[in-house]
Amino acid sequence: MNLTEKKVVAIAGATGYIGKWFMDRFKDQYHIVGLSRKEVENNPQPEIEWRQVELYSISSTTKALEGVDYAIYLVHSMNASTRLNQGSFEDTDLLLADNFSRAATANAVKQIIYLGGILPKGEPEEEWSQHLRSRLEVEETLSTGTSALTALRASIIVGPGGSSFDMIKNLVKKLPVLICPQWTESETQPISLKDTLTIIDACLGNEEVYDKAIEIGSPEVMTYKEMLIKTSMVMGKKRYVFSVPFFSPGLSKLWVGYFGESPSQLVSPLVESLKHTMTVSKELAFDAAPIDYQNYEEAVKIALETEKEPLLPSFKPLNKQKNTVRSFQRLPNNLRKSAYWAANRYMIWLPTFFKSIIIAKEDKERVISLYISFIKVPMLQLSWVKDRSDKKRQLFYISGGWLVSRSNYGWLEFREVLGGKYIISAIHEFVPKIPWFFYVNTQARLHLWVMNRYAKYLNKIIKKKGRLN
Repeated sequence: MNLTEKKVVAIAGATGYIGKWFMDRFKDQYHIVGLSRKEVENNPQPEIEWRQVELYSISSTTKALEGVDYAIYLVHSMNASTRLNQGSFEDTDLLLADNFSRAATANAVKQIIYLGGILPKGEPEEEWSQHLRSRLEVEETLSTGTSALTALRASIIVGPGGSSFDMIKNLVKKLPVLICPQWTESETQPISLKDTLTIIDACLGNEEVYDKAIEIGSPEVMTYKEMLIKTSMVMGKKRYVFSVPFFSPGLSKLWVGYFGESPSQLVSPLVESLKHTMTVSKELAFDAAPIDYQNYEEAVKIALETEKEPLLPSFKPLNKQKNTVRSFQRLPNNLRKSAYWAANRYMIWLPTFFKSIIIAKEDKERVISLYISFIKVPMLQLSWVKDRSDKKRQLFYISGGWLVSRSNYGWLEFREVLGGKYIISAIHEFVPKIPWFFYVNTQARLHLWVMNRYAKYLNKIIKKKGRLN
């Protein structure tokens, strides 16, 4: 098959667990484009194309998706690429997904496949864990563009190098007696890595699954406690496993994190999610192709016996500016105001809130200069980027001021997300001029406080409007 006849498939999160195994298995079937924050130094598999991308940037993401037919989105709670990252993992994931959806639309990408989590049945959304609510938000955000979305929802994917399975393996390996919290009685349907990859392949370019949410899992329904027992049997370890009711979520996180040898940022959302029953519903079950599912013991055996992982390129170190800052705040938008309105209202509100201590001036080119009233030099200058702004997104370069060390890259934006349900205010790649210790303990804290006050101000407007109606 000629290269031009192959589907061009971009993978965001290509160096992660699912991404690297998908590329290894299907590198000859598709023209795969691996997306990475770092620039490739040496690529041992030239049939895979690599492109450098900064997913926090819409323009960078748009460029990375040029010529792409289909995209697989495997990004979850990315590590910060800056020294200070002010923002929750939910807001980070929301903004990254919005960037990707916009970039896919700009390039007429036909389909995005997103691998998320099975969602609880019969429980109010407000009772879901933050982790699962965030997964649904990402799913909804990726569907806002013109690309068809296929959302695959899985529980635990069992395979070599999988973080969730590695936790189970390490617990069994290290503990002869496993005193399990009550949540280990929750039911789930784990699925093997092999079957997950087969399903992704079956969905790529398959119009029958466009704009659908699909739950995937092997036919076996089991509790997490049963998974521990079956894993110990495959490993040849005699383990005593029993449940107790007195383990709090906090104790569970400490227990799983320490003995499962897993970082807290992975353990915390996982433990919070495991209290839910996560089984496949008949209405959403995958049926687009026949699958000869591996049973749990087979998947565990393969995961334990696989020693060689797929080859990945070597990457050049990131050439990062020292002391960069990224900050996200989610603002309420029940009134469905535009990002244009929120940005302009902020510039009016800020001097009013500080009662003339801060003064804002705007010139004909829409360069906004913020002054402290008794200092003639602006502390901050924001230059509106006309050709990259619209009603749903307002972009300003941080172009000067005595608070700014680097005036050629950082930017501020206000953007609508989830169809205008929220507005995200974000500062990217800002480099402060004052010494880092003082910045972290003064200016950074002040910015968060100010944005929280602005959010409260918007809530007041919403409540007032509600009373008038």
